[in-house]
Amino acid sequence: MKVKIFTDGGSRGNPGNSGFGVVVVDDKNDNIFESYQNMGIKTNNEAEYGGLIFALGWLKDNEDRLQINEAEFYADSELMIKQMQGLYKVKARNLKELNKQARGLILEIKSKIKFSAILRELNNRADLLANRGMDKYENK
Repeated sequence: MKVKIFTDGGSRGNPGNSGFGVVVVDDKNDNIFESYQNMGIKTNNEAEYGGLIFALGWLKDNEDRLQINEAEFYADSELMIKQMQGLYKVKARNLKELNKQARGLILEIKSKIKFSAILRELNNRADLLANRGMDKYENK
C-alpha cells in the first residue's frame, strides 16, 4: 500500500510555543492515522522537523502491520523538504541534529520514501492539528 503523510509544524513566536500535526491517508485518501503534539519552546523549523520525525517513527513502527511499501511525505516547509531531498544544505546548528535523526530513521524504514513541498492551503488538516498541539501547551 502507498500512503501519503502530511506534516506541519508551527511556533507562536520564533522561538515560542510550538507544536506539530501529522495526517496519514491511504491510497484511497481515507484517513488512517492522525496525531498532534506540543513541543514546548522551539523554533518554527524545529517544529516542522518534529512533525517529520514523529511521522517517520510512525511509519517505521507500522509499515509491516499495514503492509506499506511506499510513503510520500508532504509539507509546506520548503526549507525542510529541500533539505530532506538533499537540495539544500543544513546550515543551522539547531536543525543539523534533527536532520540527522530523520535520516537515521529513513535508513530503518523499508518503504520507498519521497518528499514533496505543497502549498499551505493543501495542508489544512496537518496545520489544524499543529495548532491544536500549540493550544495544548497554552491551555495548561
